[in-house]
Order: sequence, then C-alpha cells, then structure tokens
Amino acid sequence: MRFLAFALALTLPLSALAQDRGPILTATVDEHILPGFAALSDTSGALAQSSQSDCTATSPDLRAAYHMAFDGWISVSHLRFGPSEVGDRAFALAFWPDTKGFTPKALSGLITAEDDAVETPETFAETSIAGRGFFALEQMLYDSRFADQGSDTYRCDLIRAIATDIDLNARAMDDDWASFATALTQPGENSPYRSGNEAMQELYKALVTGLEFTGDTRLGRPMGTFDRPRPNRAEARRSERSLRHVELSLIALRDLAAHLSADHPEIAADLDGAFDKAITRAQALDDPALAGVADSQGRFRIEALQQSINDIREIASTELGPTLGISAGFNSLDGD
Repeated sequence: MRFLAFALALTLPLSALAQDRGPILTATVDEHILPGFAALSDTSGALAQSSQSDCTATSPDLRAAYHMAFDGWISVSHLRFGPSEVGDRAFALAFWPDTKGFTPKALSGLITAEDDAVETPETFAETSIAGRGFFALEQMLYDSRFADQGSDTYRCDLIRAIATDIDLNARAMDDDWASFATALTQPGENSPYRSGNEAMQELYKALVTGLEFTGDTRLGRPMGTFDRPRPNRAEARRSERSLRHVELSLIALRDLAAHLSADHPEIAADLDGAFDKAITRAQALDDPALAGVADSQGRFRIEALQQSINDIREIASTELGPTLGISAGFNSLDGD
C-alpha cells in the first residue's frame, strides 16, 4: 500500500545541472521540514499525556489535544519520504481513505475481544494499521457507535494505546529526521540521493503530490459527482476537520513552494498569489465537514476551491518544474 505510484522522467538542461541546490535544500530542511516534525512530536506528546490524565471520550482537554496533534500531522503529511516511510509510519498515523471501512471493524474487533494488545506499545504496534492513528482515535472520541461499546475500562485503555502509539510514531519520525536531514542536504555516496537534483526532485514531488491529494482526494472524494455527492466520504468529518485539513495542507504547501521557488521571484509571486486565492476561498467556506457538496450552492463554492488548487498545480507543473529541470508524469492516486 502506497501513498501513490509515481512514474518520473527527469529532463535536466545544462542550466539546471549547473545550479547549486545546496542553499535551497538546507533552507527547506531547516525552516520547513524539521520545525514541522518537531511541532508534531510536541503536540503528539501532549496528546498522549492528556489521554493519561483523562481518557473520557468527551473530555474537552483530550479533544483539544487531539485537534492540536492532528493539525501537526496534516502540516507535514505531504512529506511522504524518508522517516515517514519507515515501518509504514505515515499510514499508522493516518489510515485514510478507508474505502472498505476497515477502521471501525478493527476497533470493534479489539473492543469485543478485549484484546490485551493495548497493554503495551509494542503489542499494540502489531495490531491492524486500520485501528491505529488519528482516524481510529477520531472514531473513539466522536463516533456514537463506540460511546458505549464494551466496557468503560477497555475503551479507556484503547484510547490511551492509540494516543501513545501516535506519539511514538511522531517522535520516531522527528528523531530520524535529525540524521536524514543530512542525506537530503548532502546528497552523494552516503545518501539515497545521488545529487542535489535528485534531492530537489523529492521535494518537488512532495509539493505536487500534496496538491494532488488535497484537490483530488480531500475535496474530490466527498464531491463525488453532481448527481451523487458523497459527503460521508469527507476526511475527518466526524470531528468536523475536513475543510481544516484542506486549509492546513495549502498553508504548508505554500511554504514549501516558496522555498523551492526562492531563486525565481516571478514564479514565486505567481505561486504565492495562486495559493493566497485558494486559501482565502477555503477560509470563506464556513463548511467544516464539507457537507455543502450535497447542495448546489455549496458545491459550486467547493468546486471553485478545487479549481484554485488545480491552478496552483498548473503553475507548479508548467513554471516551477521546468525551471528546476524537472518534468513529472504521474499515475493517479491509488486510493488505498
């Protein structure tokens, strides 16, 4: 299972080969990547601690900690390489889209059996990936079907196990980036990237993939078709985070785009203007669960937001990519 399948072809003109990628790679790591994973680690730690203090599903403090930690993840969720790939950590944090409804099945199975896997982090990490991470925790905190399923004690243990597992994965990614940062900023013999161009390609791929996922999946799945909208397919709709994920993703991707276009002010200005338009549209929607896809007026506004994201993708593809010496051909998102 992969975030998505890529077929990449590189075209590197002499001007691209001559560019020194070092300053952009270093700035992106130091100012975009490392602070993002540090913030995720901090907020996930607060989430785990909050679950120990009060594991009640309706606890305001626990829910607030859940939202803060989930914000932290969405802000780095486009960085699906390196430490995020180890041990399927990204999927352990966010198993979505869940097209077959595996998450409620996994949670119900644990609760019904009172599975003792919740007793240690090591054993819980071996359970189904669908029953771990933010989307599993969302259902435990916000889905009425789990409000009284099983015993209070076991539900509490399960909530704590999920929160602890989130924290351990987040901290592991943050710790690993301390060394992987060098692999990205100093490509060569001791790095998975043979050159600065390959490292830049990885970051560009993160940008365009993040835009694709936000436009086609975060918005596209609940939109469905005009005749058959699918509001229940919106990401994190139970906790009314669907639109927030779009906004947070766009904010993070705008920062990444600004770093990648730092040597090209005209392209940077085009990207910033396009991002500003999309973010402004997202902030004006007032539709946290994207329920508006089911009525014509709401759908029109969501379609306009999706088009704004497509406009950013076009600039990235036709202006930024060629300037960086990169042309990318993509397969569609796999949807697993």
